[in-house]
Amino acid sequence: MAPPRNTWFSLALDTMRLGLEAQTVVNLRLMKFATFGPGAIGEAERMISEKMEAAMQVQAQLLTSALSGSAHLAPARTVAHYRRRVRANVRRLAK
Repeated sequence: MAPPRNTWFSLALDTMRLGLEAQTVVNLRLMKFATFGPGAIGEAERMISEKMEAAMQVQAQLLTSALSGSAHLAPARTVAHYRRRVRANVRRLAK
């Protein structure tokens, strides 16, 4: 039998990973902006629209969690949502 999982510890680790992955995205974007390449302006616009879209999606997800009686899962779901978005940015920017 597997040992019980400490959900708070797991959430803390996932949050830490999110921070590290987000820092990678910041560094990759700064390198793109510093080169003044053709995609720099588009990346800045994309960055803002992605942040607004992700925030709206998380708000809807939080509301759904609260209304369905699973509000206790909202923090982990929020971190997981942002981690997926950040990892997608890392893959796209690292090309």
